[in-house]
Amino acid sequence: MAITATQIKDLREATGVGFLDCRKALEDANGDFDKAVDFLRERGLAKAAKRADRDASEGVLDIYDHGNGRVGVMVEVNCETDFVARSDAFRTFAHDVALQIAAASPRWVTEDQVPQSELDHEAEIARNRAIEEGKPEKILDRIVEGRLSKFKDETVLLKQPFIKNEDITIEQHLHEAVAAIGENIVIRRFVRWEVGESSN
Repeated sequence: MAITATQIKDLREATGVGFLDCRKALEDANGDFDKAVDFLRERGLAKAAKRADRDASEGVLDIYDHGNGRVGVMVEVNCETDFVARSDAFRTFAHDVALQIAAASPRWVTEDQVPQSELDHEAEIARNRAIEEGKPEKILDRIVEGRLSKFKDETVLLKQPFIKNEDITIEQHLHEAVAAIGENIVIRRFVRWEVGESSN
């Protein structure tokens, strides 16, 4: 059954869960709205979304070095209370994020942090490449959209497949951690250094 954008939008508004999770829930529920909501609640995602507006000002800096000091990562992950910040589950999650950054080299935490200039540049490259490959004019926009989506999946931390379980994204791993720990969790910022890279 084809899932419509309106169905996805309605489910997102009802649960606060991301687009891809809502689409998957609706597909698994054959378009049944109530079953899709139940599916998201069972996975803890709807509950996680309700916590997303709570203040997260405690947390940890996780520092990780990889390859005998060839790659270094520092990431700030926040939660609501000092009690949770000291818990093993929270620290394990923060360390998972640091490992992800070391291995997958994201450039931004969230999709909305990607500068428009970067997207414009990538779109131009994608369009020129499609023209070079002889693709028909009428499908160029779709090709560009697909390549931009792939660019975001590779460069935005929350959209990347989780290196320890590639069936889920880092965003889904974050929602699972929120549901398990019971507090809002925010990946605030990170830096990644690699020996020999330029500083710009």
